Amino acid sequence: MNNVRLTWLGHSCFEVLSKDRLLIDPFLDNNPAATVRSTQVEPDFIAVTHGHFDHLGDTVRIARRTGCRVACIHELSQYLRSRNVLTEGMNIGGSITLGDIALTMTDACHSSSIDEAGHSFDGGKAAGFIIRVGDVCIYHAGDTGLFRDMQMIGDLYKPDVAIVPIGGRYTMDAYDAALAVSMLRPKVAIPMHYNTYDRISQDPSIFTSYVKKASGINVIILKVNDSIEL
Repeated sequence: MNNVRLTWLGHSCFEVLSKDRLLIDPFLDNNPAATVRSTQVEPDFIAVTHGHFDHLGDTVRIARRTGCRVACIHELSQYLRSRNVLTEGMNIGGSITLGDIALTMTDACHSSSIDEAGHSFDGGKAAGFIIRVGDVCIYHAGDTGLFRDMQMIGDLYKPDVAIVPIGGRYTMDAYDAALAVSMLRPKVAIPMHYNTYDRISQDPSIFTSYVKKASGINVIILKVNDSIEL
């Protein structure tokens, strides 16, 4: 495998570092679980799964400061362009290559909107991403409920790592996420999108126990700012 470092920055925000640096869903400055701030990250590229505030997050200020390009669904791309951000618009099933990182946009079972100045408007479809760096494949599910096509995602892309939400209420809970992992069949599963707020409070060890019973796949529970090497 290539030398790839995967770091959890809290909530759904991850950094994928190889030759290039990819930041996913950079919700940092107003994230009570994050310690890294938007002024401290230097991504070459950003990928955004959908327009909700806790995923679009600090994308505009980071992209303007660094000049990096943002990969996201078409409708969100149009909005970001209006904010003077360089974008790579795409849609479900589409693929692009940014530096040494290849992205494929997958479906997600969730809503999406963009909230600004007290108004909410269309953010397109919520999505996930398959991220390939050399022979390393990472699946970031974004915000999603459980859906049967996760089986197909596993069959098609054979992810080494599956990053799945477990918070419940707005996404899958620990039990549904364990079923998702059994369909995806990664080498490693990592939980995200939990314990940022009381409404998504979860004990990740329960997710681990469900995964062990359902599939026996290895689970890594990261603390905020923890990294793994792939």
